[in-house]
Amino acid sequence: MLTAFKSVAKQAHYLSLIGIFLSPTIVYALPAGVEQITSVEGVTEYRLKNGLKVLFAPDASRPNTTVNMTYLVGSRHENYGQTGMAHLLEHMLFRGTPSMPNALGEFSKRGLAANGTTSLDRTNYYATFAANPETLNWYLDWQADVMVNASIAKADLDAEMTVVRNEMERGENSPFRVLMQTMQSAAYQWHNYGKSTIGARSDVEQVDIEQLRAFYRLYYQPDNAVLIVSGQFDEEQTLAHIAKQFNAIPKPERELPPEYTEEPVQHGSKTVMVRRQGGSPIVAAQYHIPAEADPQFTPLSLGISALGDTPSGLLYKNLVEKNLATSVFSYAAGLRQPGYALFLAELKDDMDPQQALTTLNQTIEEQNQALSQEDLDRIRNQWLNGWSQTYADPASLAAALSESAATGDWRLFFWARDQVESVQLDQVKTALKTWLVADNRTNGIYEPTSALARAPKANTPDVAALLSDYKGKTHQNLADAFDPSPNNIDHSTQREIIELDDQLGIVRVALLPKPTRGDRVHANLAIRFGDPDSLKGSRTIGSATASLLAHGTKKYSRQQIEDRFTELQASVYFSGGPNGVNVDIETVGDNLAPTLDLVLEILREANFPESELNKYKAQRLTQINNAKAEPSALANLTLSRHLNPWPKDDIRYTPTFEESAQYVQSLSQADLLAFHERFYGAGDIRFSATGSFDSETIKQQLKKGLKGWKRAPDYKRAADPYHAVKAEHFTINTPDKANAFYIETLPLKLQDSEPDFVALYLANYLLGQSETSRLWNRVRVSEGLSYDVRSRLQVSSYEPSASWTIYAIHAPENSAKLQAVIQEELATVLKEGFSEQEVQEGIHALLRYRQLARSNDAVLTSTWQSYLDLERTFAWSAHIDEALQKLTAKEVNAVVKKYLQPTAFSSALGADQSKQ
Repeated sequence: MLTAFKSVAKQAHYLSLIGIFLSPTIVYALPAGVEQITSVEGVTEYRLKNGLKVLFAPDASRPNTTVNMTYLVGSRHENYGQTGMAHLLEHMLFRGTPSMPNALGEFSKRGLAANGTTSLDRTNYYATFAANPETLNWYLDWQADVMVNASIAKADLDAEMTVVRNEMERGENSPFRVLMQTMQSAAYQWHNYGKSTIGARSDVEQVDIEQLRAFYRLYYQPDNAVLIVSGQFDEEQTLAHIAKQFNAIPKPERELPPEYTEEPVQHGSKTVMVRRQGGSPIVAAQYHIPAEADPQFTPLSLGISALGDTPSGLLYKNLVEKNLATSVFSYAAGLRQPGYALFLAELKDDMDPQQALTTLNQTIEEQNQALSQEDLDRIRNQWLNGWSQTYADPASLAAALSESAATGDWRLFFWARDQVESVQLDQVKTALKTWLVADNRTNGIYEPTSALARAPKANTPDVAALLSDYKGKTHQNLADAFDPSPNNIDHSTQREIIELDDQLGIVRVALLPKPTRGDRVHANLAIRFGDPDSLKGSRTIGSATASLLAHGTKKYSRQQIEDRFTELQASVYFSGGPNGVNVDIETVGDNLAPTLDLVLEILREANFPESELNKYKAQRLTQINNAKAEPSALANLTLSRHLNPWPKDDIRYTPTFEESAQYVQSLSQADLLAFHERFYGAGDIRFSATGSFDSETIKQQLKKGLKGWKRAPDYKRAADPYHAVKAEHFTINTPDKANAFYIETLPLKLQDSEPDFVALYLANYLLGQSETSRLWNRVRVSEGLSYDVRSRLQVSSYEPSASWTIYAIHAPENSAKLQAVIQEELATVLKEGFSEQEVQEGIHALLRYRQLARSNDAVLTSTWQSYLDLERTFAWSAHIDEALQKLTAKEVNAVVKKYLQPTAFSSALGADQSKQ
C-alpha cells in the first residue's frame, strides 16, 4: 500500500444521455433510500439513508471505470500509542473478509489495477478496470463487505507486520523522508500532523489487535465514507446496486469523537539536524499555514509555488544559478486543518549547507515581495493546466475528489479553481508576508531572530457555510465512447509514410484521431541516427544533448520555452541517448500543431547554454552520489555490469558510478554542439498521436517543420544479442541502511516472435508479476518478508535475447531467509508446475490488463511508436491475446522447464552487512 498526501490513479467514463451534463436533474427514478444532494460540473452527489455519500462522475470517452472509497480517517485521528494505526488498517483490509480472505489476489484475477493509500486526513481504496458491469458490481460488493466485515485477525496481523515494517524501513532509507519527518515532529507541538503516517515503529510493532478492531468499527462506517465512481458505467443500474448493497448497512449509533487539539502559534524559529550515512546534503524550511479551505490558502500556495519554481523562481536564481545548490523545491500542503509549507534545496558534497540555508531563509522571508505579475501568471497557468488535465481524466478526477472530500468537501476541487483564477498579486504578497516569517519557521539540515514577527493563529474554516450556495461553472459535454479492440484501433489509425522534400528521408506516422474529454491528445516524436561504430564514446554526450535540448535555442531561453509550452497547455518531455531522441507531448488538440512546431524548432536550433550545462552536471553528479549509498541502485548496477559484455567506448557499456561521474564532469558545451551538429537531422523519423486532433494539419506541420533541415547519418540499431554469462553472486555492503535489496537475473535466448514467448509471458505473470503469483503469496503473504517482490520478463522483438529477473526489498536481517524462500518456490514450480486453474485465472487477468492498457491514450501512442519500428499493427496485440486464450497448463509448464534454470541466475544483494 502507499502512504502519500496526494495520490492519483488513472481511468475513464461512460454516459448515455448528453442531457445529464447540461442539467443536474436526473432522468431516472432514484432507488429507495437515496437522495440527490447537489451537482457541480458533471459530478453529482447522492446520499444514502445511512449517511454514505456517493459521487458519480461519468465519462464515456474511454472504456474503463474507477471506484474510489474514501474513509475520512487518517493519521490525524490516531491517539497516543496508536500512531500508524490508520495505515496498518489499510493493509489489513486487503487481508479480506471471511467470505473473501485474499482481496489482492481476487483483484489480480479480475484484472483490477487496485491499491489503497493513507494520508494525514483520509484513507482510500481504489480500483481501475476495463469497463464491465459485472466487475463493477463485484468490486462494489467487496467494498460493502469490507466496510463492516473485515477479518482483522491476529494471524493476519502477525503475517502482515513484516511487510508493514519493510515499507517503514524503505522510507527510512530516504534522507528526504527522514528529514521531513524530523522537521514535522519539531514544527508541531501538539497536533497529530506532526506524526508520520507510517507511525512509530514501537506503536506499529506492538499494536493491540482489539484497539485496531475498535478503530475500524469507529471510523469504517457509511456516515464517515465517500464512494466515488468515475468513468464508463450505467448510472441508473450502478446507483441501484449501490443502494441495494450499502443501504443494508445500518447507520451507526455511535458519534465520532470531537477533535479539539489546536496547534498554538509558534514562538520562534527551530532547527533540526539529521546525520546519516549516504546521500547528498539537504537544507529545508517549513512554515505553518492555513487549511486548504481557508481563503488565505490559495494566494499563499501560489506564492509558495512561484518562489520554488524552476527555473523562474527566486530560490532557483539565488541558489542553483549561484552554485549554492543543485536543485530547489517548494510545496504547500493542503489539509483539512491548518497545515504547512515546505521549501527544500539539495546540494553537492562540496557546497556549504549553512550558506545555502541562510540564502534559502533570506529569499523566502525577505525577498517574497519581489514576485511580479509575470511570476503569478506563470504559476497560475501551470496550476490551471494541471487542474484541466486532472478534470479531463476520470481516474485522476476521482482521486482529486477524494482529496477534496478529505479537506472538507469534494466541491473544493472546483472552488479552488475559481480562487486561483481570481487571485490578485497583492493578495499573494500579503499572504507571503503574513505567514513566511522567521518565528513561524522550522529549519532542517541532512541558526532565533531578534525580530518577533509571529504568524496569526490559523482556524479551521466552516466549509459547509463557505460552499452553501456554491454552484460551480456551466458544465460542458463530454466525449463519446471509443472501442479499444485491436481491430478498431487498426481501423481507426491512419498509418502513412510521408516523403520529405530534398531527399531528407521519410516520416512514418500512426495517427489515431478520437474524441477525448477536454480534447486532450498524446503524441510522440522519435528521431533516430547513427550506428554503434560512429557513436563510440558518445554515450554520456548523447544523453546530455537530449536532456538539454529544451534549455535554450538561438532564439529562446529556457524560461521562454517553458512559458510558451505552458501557454499552449502542453506537457513536453525530451529524452534520449546517443542513438536518438524521443519527445513525449500531451496538450489539447488545437494546440498540437503549434506545440509540434516549437518542438521541431528546439530540435533544430538548440544551443546548449553553458550555464544550463553546468546546472545539469551538478544535478547529475548529485544523483550519482545519492545512488552510491542506495541498496537498490548498487545491486542493480553490480548485476548490470556483470551481464554487460560491451567495451568502455561502446554506447551499450554500463559504467561504474565513478566512471559516470567522470564522464559527466568532462562534458563541455563544445561537445554537445558538435554532437548535435553531426548527428541530429531528418532521415529516420516516427510520429504517433492519439486523441482529439486534425490529422491533415499535423502531417502538414511535420513537413513544414522538417523542411530545410539537414540529413542525419543513417541509423542502425545497436543490437543486443544473447550471450551466455557464468552465474555469479555479489554482496554489496550498504552501512546504516534499514532496507536491503536483492535481485537475480537469468539471460535467455528468446525472441517475442517465437512460439515459446506467450507461454513464458504467462508463466512470469504466475511466478511473480501479480498479487496472486507464487512469489507474492509465499514471500509477502505467507512469510511476510518483503513489501514488494516481483519477477520481470524482458524479451526482445528484434533478436533472440531476453532476461528473467526476480527482485525483492526486505530487511537486511532477513536476506538469507528471503533467498532461501525464493529458491524453494522456483524448485516447487519446476517440480509441480502451475495448475490448470492458475493458468486459466492468469489468462483471464492478463487479458483484462491488456484490454485496460489499450484504453489508455498514452499507451496507444507509445505502442504505435514501437509498432512503426517493427512494422507491426495491433493485429499483433490480437495475436498475443488469441495465443494466450489457447494455452494449457501442460504447455506453460513445459516452457517453464525449458527455460527456468535456478542455478544459472546471477544475483546481487545490497544490504547492511552488520545486520546479516
